[in-house]
Amino acid sequence: MRHAVRPGAATALVLTLVAVLLAGCSADSPPKQGRWQPRPGTAWQWQLSGRIDTSVEVPVYDIDGFENSAAVVERLHADGRKVICYINAGAWEDFRPDHEDFPAVLLGRGNGWEGERWLDIRELDVLRPLMAERMDMCRDKGFDAVEPDLLDGYTNETGFPLTAAHQLAYNRMIADLAHERGLAVGLKNDLEQIPQLVGDFDFAVNEQCAEFGECASLTPFVDARKAVFHAEYDVSMGRFCPTAERLGLDSMLKRLSLDAWRRAC
Repeated sequence: MRHAVRPGAATALVLTLVAVLLAGCSADSPPKQGRWQPRPGTAWQWQLSGRIDTSVEVPVYDIDGFENSAAVVERLHADGRKVICYINAGAWEDFRPDHEDFPAVLLGRGNGWEGERWLDIRELDVLRPLMAERMDMCRDKGFDAVEPDLLDGYTNETGFPLTAAHQLAYNRMIADLAHERGLAVGLKNDLEQIPQLVGDFDFAVNEQCAEFGECASLTPFVDARKAVFHAEYDVSMGRFCPTAERLGLDSMLKRLSLDAWRRAC
């Protein structure tokens, strides 16, 4: 049973609550800001190899989280850029400093890149702390967002009997880990599950949707006013830029090495 409050006591209680709220909004304790949300029409640079060229006149950079220091992120921030932290969430890489932390039982077939093997994403309890540490690294270096690569293992020959349900559960776990740290997170490829995942992710990153005739699958992100950062390698700009512009994708031509070179639509 609730206790009745006398009018005088109620007034005092309201005044106390107001004072507490005002104190929480003081200069010493600013209100917590929401995470970054890139909108369609946001130009970007994607560089995962070589020394980062910070001179590209775009508002967003996507760079490797392990290979770049907090100082690089700070320099990009000083130039007014937002910075995305690339990590591999779907495959083990033997060249990363945390590679020995992954139990051998998690490692499947090679994914076509030297030193990489698919992960058994069914093992959420084992992978959660490992991916959390990578997210911590991104946060601690000052990144604004995360690009977790290879979120579509279930469509590949991984060596594990992965299903669409396994992928949905894993991808949502990855999104939650990023959000818990105040980081935005992008859905990398995984086009077939966009309808189920567009609400969990803050933007999309896509490779080669024009080459494979799949770009229309990304429109749920644009419709939700979430950016789609898109790159092609082997298709001419004359072929993919008109479609990208019509669909609202933020597109560019890159070399497969993902060095600093780019040509934007």
